[in-house]
Amino acid sequence: MIGDILLFNEYHHAGTELIVDFLKEVGIKTPYSLSVSGESGSGKTEIAHLLKEKLEEQGKRVIVLGQDDYFRLPPHSNHMQRKLDIHWVGAKEVQLLMMNEHVKKLLHPESSIVIKPLINFTEDKIDTEHITGPYDIVIAEGTYTALLDDIDVRVFINRDYKETKKHRLSRNRDQALENNSDKDLTFLEKVLQIEHAIIREHIKLADLVIPPPDELLQETK
Repeated sequence: MIGDILLFNEYHHAGTELIVDFLKEVGIKTPYSLSVSGESGSGKTEIAHLLKEKLEEQGKRVIVLGQDDYFRLPPHSNHMQRKLDIHWVGAKEVQLLMMNEHVKKLLHPESSIVIKPLINFTEDKIDTEHITGPYDIVIAEGTYTALLDDIDVRVFINRDYKETKKHRLSRNRDQALENNSDKDLTFLEKVLQIEHAIIREHIKLADLVIPPPDELLQETK
C-alpha cells in the first residue's frame, strides 16, 4: 500500500525470530506460502516485512502480499461504505480469491507476470503493479489471510484491538479516515469489535501463535 507507515519495535523483532525458529524446526521446503494474520494494529505488516528480510538473508527470493491492497474499495471509500452498512465489515471487503490466486501463481515455477491491485492510501484510489515470479516464499499478511486456501504455514498474532490501540494511533490510520470526534471514534470502536469477533476464531487455524508482548518478551529475556 502506498502511503502506509511501518514502525518496528522489540516485539516485532521477537515475533519474527519466533517464526524463523519455527520454520527451521518444521523443516519446510521451498517453495511455500505463509500467512501472518491477526487483529488491526497487531503488528502483521511489520513482522511480515522483517520476516522477508530474514529469509532473504538465507538466499531466498521472498515477496510480501499485503491484504490492504486487495480491499474491494480504497480506504476512505471503504470506510464510507461501512458507515452506510455496518454489515459490510468482514472478509467480504477483501478480494481473497484474487489474493489466493496470486499466491499460487507467484510460487509456480513457470509463473508469468501477475498484475495485482495497489492501494494508494493518501490519494484514496486503487492503482496496479506488475510482479514477476516465481518466488521461493510468498508471505500473505492481513486480518483475514488465515482464510486463504493455498497457505502452507499459518501464523496468528494473539493481540486484540484494545492492546494495539497505541500502535494503531502511531501509524495514523484511524485519524486519516476520521476527524477524531466522539461519534467518529465510537464508530471505529464498533468496527474493531466486529472484526475482533470474526478474527478471534482464526486462531484455531494457526500452525504458530505469537503471544502478546508481555508474554513473548518475557520468554526471550
